[in-house]
Amino acid sequence: MLESLKKDVLEIAKRAQRDGLCKHKSGNFSAKVDETGYIVVTPTGLDREAMSVRDMIVMNLDAEVIENESGLRPTSEVLMHIEIYKARPEVKAVAHTHSAYATAMAVLAKPIPAIVYEVANLGLTQGRIPVAPYGRPGTPALAENVIPSIREADCVLMEKHGAVAVDDRDIYEAFLKAAYIEELAELYHHALTANGGQEPASFAQDELQKWAYPSEITFPNSK
Repeated sequence: MLESLKKDVLEIAKRAQRDGLCKHKSGNFSAKVDETGYIVVTPTGLDREAMSVRDMIVMNLDAEVIENESGLRPTSEVLMHIEIYKARPEVKAVAHTHSAYATAMAVLAKPIPAIVYEVANLGLTQGRIPVAPYGRPGTPALAENVIPSIREADCVLMEKHGAVAVDDRDIYEAFLKAAYIEELAELYHHALTANGGQEPASFAQDELQKWAYPSEITFPNSK
């Protein structure tokens, strides 16, 4: 069931580990099928490099396991994924990572401002990556606490925990946003350090919303 989507989720989960966004058994990933409302999610307690397609788990949005071919349980944080899909029905993928700089900002409960223009593509609505209040991993509180922030932005820090990114296209795009969170967190850290702890200048939300593909570029079939 959903073999192609399982392969996509598995590949991104492994890439996240290779790229340093997750280490050991931390982090989790999922993708949703709109027609059925089913989600494919990574299992708990298994190193990603040891995962195979048959280890991917299919669930519905009532937290019922539909298929777990290898008998594994879904990630204990799947409730957060489910609540995100319910709160934002357009979302098709969720990437939850524990990358170092992003997690450091999450430990400090420090939102990351829009210090570079590339954040215009991160689905921010207030010119920042917000911080969701702490909730114990694997609990409904974690799922509930992240929702206000995920309604604000596609990229969110989770206090004392890590980061989560969502996208309305696919798991690859959600992964890219998670990677951008880490890159932005590292840049922010370096800027603060170089500036003696003083906040660097950042872009206002209305400036971020002005970006558009250059109209001066033309194509043969556009005339």
